[in-house]
Amino acid sequence: MPQFKAPIADVQFLLNDWLDIDKHYQDIGAEGMDSELVNEIIAQGAKFAEEAVAPLNREGDEEGCKLVDGSVTTPAGFAQAYHEYIANGWNAMLGNPEFDGQDLPYSAAVPVHEMLNAANLSWRLTTMLTESAVLAVDKHATAELKSKYLSKLISGEWTGTMNLTEPHAGTDLALLNSKAIPQQDGSYSVTGNKIFITGGDHDWTDNIIHLVLARLPDAPAGVRGISLFLVPKFLLNENDEPGERNALSVGSIEKKMGIKASPTCVMNYDGAKGWLVGEENKGLACMFTMMNDARFQVGLQGLGAAEASYQGALTYARERLQSRAPQGVQQPDQKADAILHQPDVKKMLLTQKSLTEGCRALAMLYAHQMDVEKYTSDERHAQAKKVIAFLTPICKGFMTDMGTEVTNIGIQVYGGHGYVREWGMEQLVRDTRIAQLYEGTNGIQAADLIGRKLTRDGGDMQQATFKLLSERIAAMTDSEKQAQASSLLAEWNETSQALLGAKAEDVAGAATDYLHYSAYSLLGVLWLDMASAAAHSSNELIAKGKANTCAFYMKRILPRKDIHKSVVLAAADDLMAVEDQQFDYV
Repeated sequence: MPQFKAPIADVQFLLNDWLDIDKHYQDIGAEGMDSELVNEIIAQGAKFAEEAVAPLNREGDEEGCKLVDGSVTTPAGFAQAYHEYIANGWNAMLGNPEFDGQDLPYSAAVPVHEMLNAANLSWRLTTMLTESAVLAVDKHATAELKSKYLSKLISGEWTGTMNLTEPHAGTDLALLNSKAIPQQDGSYSVTGNKIFITGGDHDWTDNIIHLVLARLPDAPAGVRGISLFLVPKFLLNENDEPGERNALSVGSIEKKMGIKASPTCVMNYDGAKGWLVGEENKGLACMFTMMNDARFQVGLQGLGAAEASYQGALTYARERLQSRAPQGVQQPDQKADAILHQPDVKKMLLTQKSLTEGCRALAMLYAHQMDVEKYTSDERHAQAKKVIAFLTPICKGFMTDMGTEVTNIGIQVYGGHGYVREWGMEQLVRDTRIAQLYEGTNGIQAADLIGRKLTRDGGDMQQATFKLLSERIAAMTDSEKQAQASSLLAEWNETSQALLGAKAEDVAGAATDYLHYSAYSLLGVLWLDMASAAAHSSNELIAKGKANTCAFYMKRILPRKDIHKSVVLAAADDLMAVEDQQFDYV
C-alpha cells in the first residue's frame, strides 16, 4: 500500500498564492497569525498524519474494535497516537482561549484535518466529534457546565459524542422517544436507546461526555419538544474528576462495511444523570451548532479519502508496466510501458486530480469564510454566515459523493489488484461510503440546499455566495479566464434565481441535481480562479499543473453540469406519476 504524503505544496499554493493569507489575516484582525506560522502548523500536522496516524490505518481495519465486559478497546496503537495528538495540542487548535484553546483560524486547522482524514479516517472520527461537541458546549452550556467540562474537552483529555439517532428515528427526529425527567438537584434522569454513536466508548480517555437529545415530560410534540443534555460516562466527584460510573452502557458495536477501527456504538441510557444544555425544548437548535460543523468535517472525509486514493493510483500507474502506449514506445528500456502513458488511465487520474484539488479549493474557501465569521462583527460577518450556510450542504454532499467516485476510480486504476485488501484501495471505498450517509444523507443535504437555503430563504444566501465569487472573479489577472468564470457564474446565478417560487414537489424533485449542478459550476469558477493565480507562482510545476488540470476540468468534467441543469427546472410530474404498485408490478 503506498505511503500517504500530505499534499503540502497544493495547500501552500492555496493559502499563499490563491487566498493571500497574510492579507486575509490583516483584514480580519487575526493578531499574531501570518503565512509563516500557518505553514509551520501545516508542516507539523503533515508529519503527525504521515508518521503517527497513517501507519495504523490498514492494521486498524483488519483488527477492528472489540467490546468485552461492557468496555470497548480500539486497535493497537490508536490510543497511543491519540495521546501524542493531545499532548502536542492538536485537539485544542480551534478551542476558546478562555478554556485553554488556541483559537486558531479555521484556515490553519482545516488542512490538518484533511490530512488526518486521508491518513486514517477511522482514527480521525472520534477527535472530529469531540471538536463539534466543544462548539455546542461552548455556545449553549451554562457557565457551571463549561467550568467543569469545556477545558478537558478542548484539550482532548476527555472526548465528546453526539447522540441523535434512535432505531426508529433518523432524519425525522420528531419521532425521537428518549426521555429526560427533572430531578430535585437540578439534574435530569435520561433514559433511552441511541444507535450509530461514534466514539460511544473507547480506551483513549478516562471520561466520555455524551450530548444526548431527549424529551422532557409534557414537551411539545415534534422537533419543538426536544432538549439537549450533557451526560458524562463517569460523574464528577468533588474535585471535578471522574468518579462514580453513570447509568449508561454500550449495547453493542455496529458491524459496518467500513471505518471498522472506529467504535460505532449502540448506547443505552438507563436513568443516567445529565444536565440541560441550552433552553428546554430548544435542543435541536443547540445540536445544529454541532451538526453543521460535523457536516463540513464529513465533507473533509470525502476529500481526504479522495487524496489518499489519488496518491495510490498515481504511484501504481507509474510503476505498473502493461503493453505499449498507443502514441508509441515510451520506455524502450522496459518490456512494456507504464500504464500512466495510456490516455484512458491519464483520464482517470486527471478526473481524480481535478475533483480532489477543486474540492480542496472549495474547502479552503469555506475555511476562509469561517475565519471572517469568527473574527469580524460587521457586515462581513453577516455575509460570511450566509455563505457558510449555503455552502455547507454542498461541501458535505458533493465532497463525499466525489470521494466515493474518486476512490472507485482508484480501484479501477489498479485493476484486479485494487480489489485485493493488501493494496488498501478497497478500504478507502468502504471507509468513505458512510460519509454520504451520516450527518444527514446526501439527499437530505440536497433538500436542505434547494429548500431551506435557496427557495425558502428567498435566494439571500445564494446571493451572498454569488457576491463573494463575483468579487474573486473581479480580482483575477487572466482576462480570458476571468470572462469564462464570469459567464459560468452568471449562468449558475440565473438558474438558481429561476427556482425561486417553484412548486414544492418540483423543488424536491430537483434537489440532488441542483446540488451537483451548483457544485460542478462553482468548482469551475474556482478552477479558473486557481489557474489564473497559479500563473504567477514561483513553483513551475504548480503553474503548469494547475493550468493543464483546469483545462481538463473545463473540457471533460464541467459538461456534467449541463446534464443536471437540464432537469433542475423540470417539473416533477414524471416522478409523482409512478404509483407504489408500479415499482414492482405486484
